[in-house]
Amino acid sequence: MKKFINILLVCFAASCLVSCGVRRQTAMSSKYNSQTIERLSKQYGLRLTPADNISLYDAGSKWLGVKYRYGGNTKNGVDCSGLVCILYQQVYGIKLERSTANILKKNCTNVNRNNIREGELVFFRSSASAQSRLPTHVGIYLKNGKFIHASSSKGVMVSSLSEPYYIQTWITGGRVKR
Repeated sequence: MKKFINILLVCFAASCLVSCGVRRQTAMSSKYNSQTIERLSKQYGLRLTPADNISLYDAGSKWLGVKYRYGGNTKNGVDCSGLVCILYQQVYGIKLERSTANILKKNCTNVNRNNIREGELVFFRSSASAQSRLPTHVGIYLKNGKFIHASSSKGVMVSSLSEPYYIQTWITGGRVKR
């Protein structure tokens, strides 16, 4: 009898976990309808699907075009690490260090360029600091070689890792420790 009750309890607990996961997934799916996904696809120039982290693209889209301001973290102006910190807090609920170098040093493990996944960070060093291995620029990887970042010359935008400048200045990808 005791064995039967234990089996019943395990089955009940498993069904609760599964049903919670289904409700959460349905709630996430319903938050982003096909029109939203299509709008974001056009905005980013990427083919997005419900399997992508649509909340990342949605949060980032609200920052596209915001001008660059060193030390900024508002829609009046934002720098690269400010943008990454804000988006990570909004999308993942994770608070990151505020400087690019400290984000890499304290919040990330290195990821090879070929293994980078959506939502992971990409780190670069400016040509002027080529002697140093410390990063001076950070962005968030999207997909298909694209990343969102705050460019000092063009503000918040999407760029490609295959652009010569980003090939030359690449340091590493960063997987945020949870």
